[in-house]
Amino acid sequence: MQGKTIQQLTLGESASTAKTISETDVYLFAGITGDLNPAHVNQEYAQATRFGGRIAHGMLSAGLISAVIGMQLPGPGTIYMGQDLKFLAPVKIGDTVTATVTVRELDLERNRVTLETVCENQSGQKLVVGQALVMAPTE
Repeated sequence: MQGKTIQQLTLGESASTAKTISETDVYLFAGITGDLNPAHVNQEYAQATRFGGRIAHGMLSAGLISAVIGMQLPGPGTIYMGQDLKFLAPVKIGDTVTATVTVRELDLERNRVTLETVCENQSGQKLVVGQALVMAPTE
């Protein structure tokens, strides 16, 4: 399985994936990363925060962006070079997060692709916005 080469990509092309974030997802992410911030894993603590309850790790949403890049656009064989992220709103357990990646720039000489990256919830609210730089697979 191989992703698209830079020559196969077109400006404006996009791909998405969606996932409903479960309590299990949050606990697994906390265990894998060691990020046991009580805003994520302690309901009593989290209820006293401005969010009024537990929220998912921001990087869990960013992981969905990585999934789109690595599996769809450009896809398998893509090398991540950088990612800028801005976290705009929290993800609550039960939210469905849709990560979308859109081709914004193609540098054919250096085999670099600049991608716009966005995560939205089920209401269309932007949660995370940013830009990724990747190397597309070669033939």
